[in-house]
Amino acid sequence: MTSGIRPIDVLLQRAGVRGHQRVPSDSKEFHEVTKRDALRLLENDVDRLLQTTEQVRRPALQAEMGRFADLFGRFLQEEGPALDWNKIQKLPENAVMNYSNLKSPKNEQKNEIRNMLDKLVVIKLNGGLGTSMGCHGPKSVIPVRSDLTFLDLTVQQIEHLNKTYDANVPLVLMNSFNTDEDTEKIVRKYKGFRVQIHTFNQSCFPRISREHFLPVAKDFDVEKDMEAWYPPGHGDFYDTFRHSGLLKKFIEEGREYCFLSNIDNLGATVDLNILNKLVGEERASTPVEFVMEVTDKTRADVKGGTLIQFENKLRLLEIAQVPPEHVDDFKSVKTFKFFNTNNIWANLSSIERVLRERTLSMEIIVNNKTLETGLRVIQLETAVGSAMKCFDGAIGINVPRSRFLPVKKSSDLLLVMSNLYTLKYGSLVMSPQRMFPTTPLVKLGENHFSKVKEFLGRFANIPDIIELDHLTVSGDVTFGRGVSLRGTVIIIANHGDRIDIPAGAILENKIVSGNMRILDH
Repeated sequence: MTSGIRPIDVLLQRAGVRGHQRVPSDSKEFHEVTKRDALRLLENDVDRLLQTTEQVRRPALQAEMGRFADLFGRFLQEEGPALDWNKIQKLPENAVMNYSNLKSPKNEQKNEIRNMLDKLVVIKLNGGLGTSMGCHGPKSVIPVRSDLTFLDLTVQQIEHLNKTYDANVPLVLMNSFNTDEDTEKIVRKYKGFRVQIHTFNQSCFPRISREHFLPVAKDFDVEKDMEAWYPPGHGDFYDTFRHSGLLKKFIEEGREYCFLSNIDNLGATVDLNILNKLVGEERASTPVEFVMEVTDKTRADVKGGTLIQFENKLRLLEIAQVPPEHVDDFKSVKTFKFFNTNNIWANLSSIERVLRERTLSMEIIVNNKTLETGLRVIQLETAVGSAMKCFDGAIGINVPRSRFLPVKKSSDLLLVMSNLYTLKYGSLVMSPQRMFPTTPLVKLGENHFSKVKEFLGRFANIPDIIELDHLTVSGDVTFGRGVSLRGTVIIIANHGDRIDIPAGAILENKIVSGNMRILDH
């Protein structure tokens, strides 16, 4: 690469820029001209795409493509994701509240709790597919406990609240074009439940070729070429929620806050103590417009986003924004004590105001992908938590680890299917027999355990892990019925070997190697 010219400028020159040779290529003017040309070329291409769709769909798609062009324009203008590390300020004392300092609403005052709940909307991010776990369709329909799916558990939780307090908390699912059709069919089975379910779709943006910075899609037939399109991250929530009409509807109903979380985080249940702080008797005189639930960082969470004070605003710092020379500082558990669980509480009227005044600004995440065809593309995304700095009176709440229980891999599935948890009204509660509140660290080999079906086939039933600290399994390993794992257990079958842990085996602080020798750890 020629020194002095950034990769983006080389790409911009490839974008068909002509007639500007008189401008020196390292000058500011050259950069501005090439950026303008790249944006103009993209907008022309988007217009061409719009011409391929029916007239009746164009107005809605035009608004969506306008948001896409805005995102692309901002991407061209930004000098890079890194922020000025020296401008990070110390977190103010009251920036992160401790959950233990929150007061519970008085349980005997059911009317008060009902009034609080009637000010709430629960929103689940439901745009992901289960492909990484070897499943077809939306991730939310993978069975995770007693044949109940993520969606079943969510509906059970909210129905229990509505029945207990005679409330009417609605559930909203933000789908993507990948999950919308399947979700709509599944939602019908909840018709007789005491939960109003609404759905809306996040945007569908075209992937951009890394070679010429233009959309790779040939027309607007998304079904025909799914690889050419992508949902642009959960930061897209704000615009599409308003565009769906649901934001206006809920504000008119007198609802004040939404609680938003990933559908695969089984710890993200409605918390009455947090709700009491926002709309109950503990409500502050100045409204808290935005709450981010954070929890204590461990060595397993070093890449997770954290909270910082920057330019006198509380904001989310993601690893992608960290200058390379400060990545180790960012990962330090001592320097940055918390990480973002992506459980967000936001004031609905404040969302409406920020959108109306056009003050919503979220850092752009540049996601590089290589398609199955070998084509290298970029997709531009945003994260819902990065809007925090756009709201007034934003705070973090340091919540117990139990509120962060995501299921991303089969190792997470092992935990939530085990006797470590009991199921109560759709919520997972850690067994009182567990002597400490942390969950075991589980690592299962990618080759034999990554797909759900294969994972389930390797366990006659899920082992007893109440006393487990750490489990590593690698290679062709199966578990008989009634196995108990305690302390640190490492089981490694070498290539070509197979290990069958016999039924009823108790492994405590053991290393089991390829030839079935059992050694003290």
